[in-house]
Formats: sequence, structure tokens, C-alpha cells
Amino acid sequence: MFGKSKNKKEEELNKFFADKSYRKKVSRKNRTEKVSFGFILTLMIIVFLIAAGYLVYLSQSLPSLAELENPKIEEATKIYSDNGELIDKFFLKNRTKVKYTDIPKDMINALVATEDRKFFSHWGVDLQRIGQALIKNIITFRKKEGASTITQQLAGNLYLNRKEMTYNRKLREAMTAVQIERTYTKEEILTYYLNTVYFGKGAYGIEAAANTFFSKSSKELNLDECAILVATLKSPTNYDPTEQPENSKNRRNLVLTAMMEENYISKEVYESSVAAPIRVSLNQQEISTDSRAPEFTEYVRQLLQDKAEKYGFDLYRDGLKVYTTLDTRFQKHANDAVTEQLKGYQKAFNSSWNWKNNKDILESNLDRFIKFSEQYKKAATENDKKKVYDSMKNNKDIIDSVKMLTTTVQVGFVVMNPKTGEIKAMVGSNPNTRTKYGLNHVTQVKRQPGSSFKPFVYAVAVNNGYSPGYQISNEPLSVNMGGKTWTPKGGGTGGMVSMRLAIEKSINVVAVRAAMELAPIDKVIDLAHKMGINSELPNFLSLSLGVGEVTPLEMTNAYGTFDNGGIWVEPIAITKIEDRNGNVIEEVVPETREVMSEETAYIMTDMMEGVVNDGTAASIRQFFHRPAAGKTGTSQSFTDAWFVGYTPQFVAGCWLGFDDARVKFGGAYGQGGKAAAPIWGRFMKLLYSDDQFDFPVEYFLMPEGAEEMNVCTISGLLAGPGCPGEIELVNKKTMPRKCPGNHVIKDSLASSPLDIN
Repeated sequence: MFGKSKNKKEEELNKFFADKSYRKKVSRKNRTEKVSFGFILTLMIIVFLIAAGYLVYLSQSLPSLAELENPKIEEATKIYSDNGELIDKFFLKNRTKVKYTDIPKDMINALVATEDRKFFSHWGVDLQRIGQALIKNIITFRKKEGASTITQQLAGNLYLNRKEMTYNRKLREAMTAVQIERTYTKEEILTYYLNTVYFGKGAYGIEAAANTFFSKSSKELNLDECAILVATLKSPTNYDPTEQPENSKNRRNLVLTAMMEENYISKEVYESSVAAPIRVSLNQQEISTDSRAPEFTEYVRQLLQDKAEKYGFDLYRDGLKVYTTLDTRFQKHANDAVTEQLKGYQKAFNSSWNWKNNKDILESNLDRFIKFSEQYKKAATENDKKKVYDSMKNNKDIIDSVKMLTTTVQVGFVVMNPKTGEIKAMVGSNPNTRTKYGLNHVTQVKRQPGSSFKPFVYAVAVNNGYSPGYQISNEPLSVNMGGKTWTPKGGGTGGMVSMRLAIEKSINVVAVRAAMELAPIDKVIDLAHKMGINSELPNFLSLSLGVGEVTPLEMTNAYGTFDNGGIWVEPIAITKIEDRNGNVIEEVVPETREVMSEETAYIMTDMMEGVVNDGTAASIRQFFHRPAAGKTGTSQSFTDAWFVGYTPQFVAGCWLGFDDARVKFGGAYGQGGKAAAPIWGRFMKLLYSDDQFDFPVEYFLMPEGAEEMNVCTISGLLAGPGCPGEIELVNKKTMPRKCPGNHVIKDSLASSPLDIN
């Protein structure tokens, strides 16, 4: 064999030297082979360089090392009540992060067995699986088989746009997966994956999914529940256990089969599990966009938005934990009290309202409704807008809807702890028509408080040394205000009336005279602002009857100053803000200031106890029988109904009216004592009879500086010799002067109009 080969080479060599044409042929062949080799080598180098350049190009869009080491997982901000309940979430993606130790072993096993069986052995990419998938896709002429590992899916979830269905993205995904495997342990990768993946119904991550579908924490999930959740990953819509239970069961059983094949579960466990029906326990609050206190949580959201720039957090992505002042038990009682009052109250209004006499109100509200509608806004041209406008304006259903919305009785009710400033409950709209981002009638609506403003006038008088027994004329009164004569109505029946009786029966003429004689309006405004009224107040005598516009939160906060012994406390809705890792961002400490003496606060409280016991708010005693004080308010023409009151522990304010102030109750049923006070009374009854609380019976305690003394019933000054007297409260620090005893009643101030600036 070796000899034959040697002889053949000798023959070719002899032929090469003897045959010129053969030599040329061999030379051409050698040159061709050299050129071909060089071309192929050059082509290979070019292809290599292009591929390297392409990979370098793709790498430019890969996440940086810093991003890999600190992945930014969007997480919902959670809002908690004061009693520890989750009351709302703010998010773009509903997600709550958990640790690896909180993930059940069955969840890990189900995921690996179904999605990536070689997960614990590959380095981010499964080449064998990619090859198998490629062959299947070529055979079927379409992309039917996926080959992404868990790590590749994580790369897409964290850093890439998974909606981009291109080979570029797939290559970037594979490259990123390799980087992730070099940066993290397998346990960390699984944790990140299960915290980011979408399970359906707005739930991102295993914790949100467990809470949404099974109303429990992820660490409490059993084998069946883990398999159901892993089943949804292929298609959260098609395998939704609530909407597609049969599909979910079939897919769950495939997951269980994979677990048995990988020896994660025994055959016996498998057989018993696949026979079980699909069981879910939907957490309605988790999947609902409604909050139990929507106006309160929206108020909190606005407060957080204001703080976001200061602290540099993203309210919707950073997974904050926000602890609030609201107590869900207080909130339930507030909702129930409002709902109960409005049941018959709305009917009473509807029976008295006549649209025929109020066509202008309908037209303006219909116009506003149409122009704010999506249909009108989307109209491209003015001609299109006109067509939409005309069509909607003549649509009976739309007209009826506008009528209903315009005449819906709205409410603003808020409860606070006067000592801490904490808002414990808030009902900012009619519970039957509320929307999460609707108008908050506690914080956003300003209306005239009517007679509920009078305590600020009398508080200035008490501060100035006058006792509740001080006598003021109740003769008719006319006042010249800027060339116009104003004659306040309410009272004016003659005689002298004490300040105590005037506030108890809400006598307007006496309140005006008190502002004229004892409590200058500029001093009243100053006191009201110090007590928490932030709204601008008009410097007119009519302010004594509540013509300025304020919010229910302002009024309630101000009355809390009376309840808190003259100390104003800033109202707060948030107590603490933490980041997702539990680090405190802010702890809220309310501002406080001393506004009036403890004696003045107590004397005013004692006067307003009479309003509840025997005055305009006596309707409260149908429901609630503990010590209470407060004041009703009714604005002109029964437009707004108010009651603000307090117990030794809590202060609450209530307003009723309409979004369009031109709509009026138009009757005595719209008075504060009949419309608003019963809500307050119902709430306090529910609160103080709640077995979850144990509020002791407390009384308003008289401070040492206040004393009961004999006061002349004619002058209201300290009784002198021969004066008819009665026991009345006085402030020993600003003791009233002694009555001279001549009992000459001062001339009526109504003899001629007064010039008031």
C-alpha cells in the first residue's frame, strides 16, 4: 500500500517535468486553490467582523452593570389605615415584592418544571432547546415553539421591551440573560422573576397574584394554588381561573404532570391533585379600583404628589408604604350614617324641586356636561362638534342623567381627633354617586357656613371679658353698608337676649349686634384664621352670619380648637411614609399653636352644649346622649346645611348641599339642624356603641380659671346689690365689671341706620 503510493507520486513528478501542458494545468490549479482559500478566509474574517460589530452594536442597548446590580422593579405604593388595613394602592403595575424565603417550594418547582427544566444547570441560554424550537418552527412554517429560559424572560421583563417581536430583541435578551447569570445567584433570579411576571387581573408578581386570586399571602399558597398561578403565565387571559376555569384546569394539570416527571411530586400526589376542581377566592378589593374611602385616599394621593419632588420618589413605581390616620371602623360608621340620612332626604328634595321653574340651571349644566364629554372632545371639526352637541342636547337619556346629577344631594363629612389633628373618617360625596376622582366636598368645596360661623364672633366677645349671660338687644336692626341698607333677618323681636340664649337659638340680629358692640369683625377674622380657617374671609358685618366661604375640613379643624382647650392642631392625613425597604422617608408631626385661653374655649363649649341639648341641634338627642357641643348653620335661601360639633374625644363636621349652588333645598327641611345634625348624631351613636371600642363617658372639664358666679340677668354684668341674678360662667382672668344696679336698659340701636365700613 505504501509502495503503490510512492510509485504514484514519482509518476506525477516525472510527468510534471516532462509534460509542459501538465505543468501549466497544475500551476493554474494551485493558483485557483490559493485564491479560493484566500477569498474564503477573507470572507470569513469579514463575516466575523460584521458579526462582532453587530454584537457590539446590540450591546450598546444592553443594561449597564449598575442597572444589572440594582434592577428597578416597579412596585405599587400601599396606603394603610391607622388600624392596619390596606385601604388603597397607587400604581401603574400592581406589584408587591417578596423575598425568596417567602416563596413556597411548590411554586419554584412548578415554575422550573414548566418553564425551564434545565434552569439550575444552564448559564442563561439553553442552546439545545433553541435548536429544537428552531427545527419545529421551520417544519410548521411559523413561530410556534418558544425557547426562552426563565433568565431570558426576566431580562425581557426587567430591561427590554417584550412587545418588540424581532430577532434583535431576542439576541439582546440572550446576551442580557448571560449577564444576569454572571451577576446573580439562581435563587435571586427566581425571586426577581416571580416579583416581576404578570399573572392577570392587574397583578404583577406572586404576592399581588396570591392576594388577588386567593386572598392570602404568597407564603401561604398550597401546591394546587401554585400550579394554577404558574398555569396563567402562558396566557393570563386564556388561563384565568375565574374567567376560563376549564382552560385553567387543563393547563394546571399540565403543570402538575411536568412536576411529576421531574420528581417534584409523587404519582399519588399528582393523581389526587389533577382530580381537584379549580378553587379561587377572589379578593374583590384587590381587583377593584374602588376604595372604601375614595375621597380620603385621593386627598392622600394629592399630599404625596406634593411631597414627591421634595423627597424624590415616584408615587406610582417606588413601592412606598404610607401609613394614614383614617380608621376603617370610623369610616364605615361615617358611610352608614350618611347613607341612612340621605335615603329619605333625597326623596324629600325631589318632591319639592320643579325643573319647569329652573330651566336655566338645566341648560347650563347640560351645556357643561356635553362639552366635557369624550364624544364632544374627540370631534375633529367645529361642524362635527356642533352635530355632537345638537344630538346630545336632544337626547332624553342624557337630559335625565344631567337632571339627576344636578339635583343629587351632596355631602361633606369629616371626623378628627382634635388633640392630634388626625383625620379619622372622610365622606367627600354622596356614597350613591361617588367616583374615585370626583369632587371632594370636604376639602375642595367652599360654601357659606351660615350660623355655624357665629361661635367665632362670640369667642372674641368672651375673650374680651363678656360672660355668656351678657345681655344684647334683640330689637330690629338696619345697617347702612356702602349706601345700601341691610336688615338682617332672624330675631328682631325686641327685648334683651343673653349671648348664651342667642347662640342656642341662633338669633341672627343678636349675633350682628355682638359683632358691632363686642367683637369687631377684623378681630373675628383674625381669630378664625388662627383656629384653622385658611380661606379668605370678607371684612363685612354680614360675616357674623357666615357669608364667607369655607370648606368643611377648615370648619371642623377650627371647632377642634374649642374642643382642645384653645390649642389649634394642624389637620393631618398621613403619619409616616416608608420606602419599599422600610426606611422612613418622613414622619409627620402636626403644627400646633395656642389660639385662645383654656377658659374661653371651655366657656364657648358650655354655650354650645346648649345648642345640642335645647337649641337648633336638639335633633341629635334622638340618636346620641353623651356630652356634646356644636353649632348648626343654614345659608341664605336654604342653600347649604351645616352642623359642626364635638365630644370630649372627637370633632366632626357635616355639610349638605349641591354642586350647583343655584340649586337650593327651598324649605325648612334644609336647615342645618334637620339636614346635617342627624348625620352627626347617627355617626356618634354608631361609633360610641361599637363593641370594638371602649370609649369611657367623659365630660368637658372646667379649668381652674373659669368660675360660676352670680350675673345680673338685666345687664349681664356681675350682679350688684339688688340685681336679679343667675349663676353663669365667667373667666376669672378677664372678670366682667360689676353691675351698678340702676338697670337702665340702653337705647335700641335700631332707631336709625348705622354706617358700617
